Amino acid sequence: MRNRMIAGNWKMNKTFSEAVVLAEGLAKELAGGTGDVDVVVAPPTVDLKGVAEVIEKEEAPFALSAQNVYWEEAGAYTGETAPNMLEAIGATYCIIGHSERRDYFGETDEDINKKAKALMAHGIVPISCCGESLEIREAGTHVEFVVDQIKKDTAGLEIADPAKYVIAYEPIWAIGTGKTATADDAQEVCGAIRKTLVEIFGEETAAGIRVLYGGSANPSNIAGFLEKEDVDGALVGGASLKADGFADMVRSAMA
Repeated sequence: MRNRMIAGNWKMNKTFSEAVVLAEGLAKELAGGTGDVDVVVAPPTVDLKGVAEVIEKEEAPFALSAQNVYWEEAGAYTGETAPNMLEAIGATYCIIGHSERRDYFGETDEDINKKAKALMAHGIVPISCCGESLEIREAGTHVEFVVDQIKKDTAGLEIADPAKYVIAYEPIWAIGTGKTATADDAQEVCGAIRKTLVEIFGEETAAGIRVLYGGSANPSNIAGFLEKEDVDGALVGGASLKADGFADMVRSAMA
């Protein structure tokens, strides 16, 4: 049985003090617990320490994620963050392969694969993103495109505990645009991802890997996605920047 997950990607929003206030607000909203739902927040790198301190002080029922990582342990890589640095600050998850990283910064599937391996070596759970552009969607090749991403992103990975690897399907055309894939759209691709995972890792492991939906997920549409067999939660963008709305999404997942 896979626990559902609701993960909030704050992207490049919130100063240090604003991030602390948001984390405190979310801790208050979720003070009663989150049941079997795993909740994760991913603030900007400069905010990680502040949010980590809130989680510890408030015994908050959510985990800390980074938004990016580099695969080397140390060295002359100005501006990058090593996995051991994330581990030391208390991050237990890390988003990799987000479409914005791929599009704006030229990250490849090979890069995402290296990052996943580096994170897992430090016990940090990758939230590995995949998804297609509008052009690919309209061409009708979106399933094949995403399946190819999955195969490249997971190449050579050894997954002893399927709960320690998460995939987030995010149709690029639905990110920050106000457009949202339908629940059936999400199930089509998430189901194909699940079948691909079976081919790669076998039935038992594939059955335990969570596949999230991302792309303008919000409190009003989350329930529809969660009804689908192969959608195990959501990677939430803008809707994660308000504690009450994000908490409502968590409560929907608990229902």
